[in-house]
Amino acid sequence: MTPLPTPQQLRYLVALAETGHFGRAAAACAVSQSTLSAGILVLERQLNAQILDRGAGRHVVFTSLGHELVGKARAALAALGSLAEAADAARAPMSGPLRLGLIPTIGPFLLPRLMPHLRKHYPALKLFLREDQTERLLDQLDAGQLDVLLLAEPCACAGAELLPVARDEFCVALPASHPLAARESITAAALGAERFLLLEDGHCLRDQVLAVCGTARPGDFSATSLHTLVQMVAGGLGVTLVPRLAIAAGITAGTDVALRRLEGAGGWRTISLAWRIGSPRAQEYRALWPLIAAAAAW
Repeated sequence: MTPLPTPQQLRYLVALAETGHFGRAAAACAVSQSTLSAGILVLERQLNAQILDRGAGRHVVFTSLGHELVGKARAALAALGSLAEAADAARAPMSGPLRLGLIPTIGPFLLPRLMPHLRKHYPALKLFLREDQTERLLDQLDAGQLDVLLLAEPCACAGAELLPVARDEFCVALPASHPLAARESITAAALGAERFLLLEDGHCLRDQVLAVCGTARPGDFSATSLHTLVQMVAGGLGVTLVPRLAIAAGITAGTDVALRRLEGAGGWRTISLAWRIGSPRAQEYRALWPLIAAAAAW
């Protein structure tokens, strides 16, 4: 019978795949580089399989089987983690560490209103936050590095269970001197000839705005954050759509930006909770719904 890998060996394998470097992988696992290298070598001998292509010189190159084993190692570590999660959930619901991931177009605007609710209702909860783009957050969720996410739909969220929390409508943001600012509301069609300012590739809000304004003509420059995007509008570089969540948090306060209602269907995104399908803490995550919905209300 083939000896089973240890959880530590699986952590070594996943860390090496994620960092692509023996030294950084060892640091991530809090061991010496020689210990990690030896652990990978022992794993290969146990499985009687070549995980790394050692003919690639100093570079870390996985064999085809190695890539497959990394995926299985992630799944195995997530399954082991779910055992501890189940025990924690049964012993003391909504206590201890909770690793929450948020996208940049939600976190800065929702957290200041959400955190007081969480501290009041769940004082034993120890919250760890990670802000990143949707795709990377989902990868970390799948790898067991995050417990629950706050993201915006529509998104490519296969593999996660989603619970809609709030509908976040878009408003048109344009320079106060813009001719369209004289209107009370603006259709997506009326924006077709405008230079549209967008976030950089990888932000789900970029794709959502383009889906709403399909004829939009992207500008020559993109922004790394909503705050920068608003300043670009104030500078007369173009127009954009801004979620009402960010507006309620004061993102346009003190700027020369006019906000107008967007006419027509589909002018919103949905803020949702997401967690791994089958998570033993799913009921706990659902219990967060009323607190997040209250924080997202404007």
